[in-house]
Amino acid sequence: MKFDKPATENPIDQMKVVGRPHDRIDGPLKTTGTAHYAYEWHDKVPNAAYGYVLGAGIAKGRINRIDIQAARSAPGVLAVVTADNAGKLGKGEKNTAILLGGPEIQHYHQAIAVVVAETFEQARAAASLIEVDYQRDRGEYDLAEVKPSITAPMEDQPDSVTGDFATAFASSPVKLDATYTTPDQSHMAMEPHASMAVWEGDKLTVWTSNQMIDWCRSDLALTLNMPKENIRVLSPYIGGGFGGKLFLRSDALLAALGARAAKRPVKVMLSRPLIPNNTTHRPATIQQVRIGTDEAGHITAISHESWSGNLPEGEPETAVQQTNFLYAGANRHTGLRLAELDLPEGNAMRAPGEAPGMMVLEIAIDEIAEKAGVDPVEFRILNDTQVDPTHPDRPFSRRQLVECLRTGAQHFGWQRRHPTPGQIRDGRWLVGMGVAAGFRNNLVMTSGARVHLDAQGTLTVETDMTDIGTGSYTIIAQTAAEMLGLPLEKVVVQLGDSTFPVSAGSGGQWGANSSTAGVYAACVKLREAVANKLGFDAQNAVFADGKVSVDGRSAPLTDAAAAGTLSAEDTIEFAELQEKYQQSTFAGHFVEVGVDIATGEVRVRRMLAVCAAGRILNPKTARSQVIGAMTMGLGGALMEELAVDTRLGYFVNHDLAAYEVPVHADIPQQEVIFLDDTDPVSSPMKAKGVGELGLCGVSAAIANAIYNATGVRVRDYPITLDKLLSGLPEAI
Repeated sequence: MKFDKPATENPIDQMKVVGRPHDRIDGPLKTTGTAHYAYEWHDKVPNAAYGYVLGAGIAKGRINRIDIQAARSAPGVLAVVTADNAGKLGKGEKNTAILLGGPEIQHYHQAIAVVVAETFEQARAAASLIEVDYQRDRGEYDLAEVKPSITAPMEDQPDSVTGDFATAFASSPVKLDATYTTPDQSHMAMEPHASMAVWEGDKLTVWTSNQMIDWCRSDLALTLNMPKENIRVLSPYIGGGFGGKLFLRSDALLAALGARAAKRPVKVMLSRPLIPNNTTHRPATIQQVRIGTDEAGHITAISHESWSGNLPEGEPETAVQQTNFLYAGANRHTGLRLAELDLPEGNAMRAPGEAPGMMVLEIAIDEIAEKAGVDPVEFRILNDTQVDPTHPDRPFSRRQLVECLRTGAQHFGWQRRHPTPGQIRDGRWLVGMGVAAGFRNNLVMTSGARVHLDAQGTLTVETDMTDIGTGSYTIIAQTAAEMLGLPLEKVVVQLGDSTFPVSAGSGGQWGANSSTAGVYAACVKLREAVANKLGFDAQNAVFADGKVSVDGRSAPLTDAAAAGTLSAEDTIEFAELQEKYQQSTFAGHFVEVGVDIATGEVRVRRMLAVCAAGRILNPKTARSQVIGAMTMGLGGALMEELAVDTRLGYFVNHDLAAYEVPVHADIPQQEVIFLDDTDPVSSPMKAKGVGELGLCGVSAAIANAIYNATGVRVRDYPITLDKLLSGLPEAI
């Protein structure tokens, strides 16, 4: 099905099942421990051996010699695989570094060996016996040190220029020119990267924790130099990913290589201290924002440049993309600068680009609003635009930022905010409020599904879509139930298997909208097959309450499948509507904080997100996504930071003991309001993504609240108490 015209009225609009706050249908499996994750398919793969991964002890250089003899002779060891004996390997299209290093080393903890043994303990003990002689080369590990030499635009990502920024900025009566930093961050998903592999002849099956089944399968085939059709990838349950499991990683490759060498099924799980350096992370940024306004606060010039680092052939953190769309202004400039660093690979982490970009832009907007003497909420409303500012002839499909801000301000009690910082006290606490806009582009992806209706009236949905804890099982079931007029309990959803039609996968905030649209397309075909079987006009048939009705005639749905299961398959393909309209999601984030006047300790007291993201397919699971994103935003604002050893080139705090993330005690009252909204330009579901929108802007709202509480403006994340202490007003 090609989606090339805005959606008109369709069965989803009935909203009998879709749009209702149903509990997650996978909830009972997860709460009873019967949902199998990648490392746990013991019933499918008995007698599995264990692989333990050895990571490189240097960040850049080469291996002069690697001695595996002692490890190979250790008790229980079945195989030791290195680059020397793994055979010729390729590299996946989506991998920046190769996944099994040697002799060249590209980053610290790049995998250089996997030891396979009868038990995990034996494999770990044997790995410690491997002797490696390294030649360490000098590397670049400090973005701030390299930044001054990186001034030119990237060849394949030129600067975006509209109007004459330099002239307009120079003549603006109100100006801001400020530099901000965001740190390297780690996904820290609860479930580690884990895989289990088994060979049957030249056929490989891998159970893995991966958000994008087809991407993983394709790159595994490229890496192993084997036909894609000989590989099956399964990932029905994933214990969190946040972008860290979008791509093929070393656990899946090494499980496959280890299983081939040991001639046994092999399971590999990366130990927690290995993950931040071995897998991917959100790169640090240095961002400069320049904004000029007239005396009334209208933006006349805006520029946003971002510097980030990555390995050779890596991509930059696209931190300026939201600045092209969020606010009006005739004279504009955005640009990305990429430094080659020898740190581990930088890649997607929840809301890549917009998350660190909004952390910066929305502080800058508060700063220029104060200079212009305009309330921060009103400044954002004053500079709203209903068209793409870089292409004024291209309207937004739907844009409700103003309504998000107005609704949030009223609900949060913004009128009680004191405009002068440091004026509100509650005992020892300085209290302040902050606001930030939220923005995330609405991305859509080709997505397929297959559906089967049996004689008992059970509808089964098959798609390689994944569920990373977001509720994919539930919204897909709701979509199918709505389309066929069935109760939710009559729908069975099967996900995460490469033998199923290729879906959008989970990532980029595209998963829910795209995958349900794919199910919609398959169900349209099945409705036609059912109607034809019953002799009804498919165009006018009404599917409801387990029946099909047309012009006063009706028949049970089960009659259509009485002679045998009916099946249908289709794929939703998105066409030129993406070019005609700017499709985005919007939010207003509001935060109240308390800052201890003596210690600088920050406690977030209240949080509110008002979201406009098209039709909300399930308010309960959507709210869960948003409050989780708000929590991640709090972590980014106050604590999350990978500390870089700039001498040796690695992340020092590479486990959950040292990398701080929010815990329950850090999280205050959280509220979420979804505006009534449908976007017929987005998909037949008239929905958009929301899981990353809930993060975009949150950290800046916290930073702005801290400033309102204390009068201390911090431009370097995370906002730790040492950055506040010297500027706090004296305790009385």
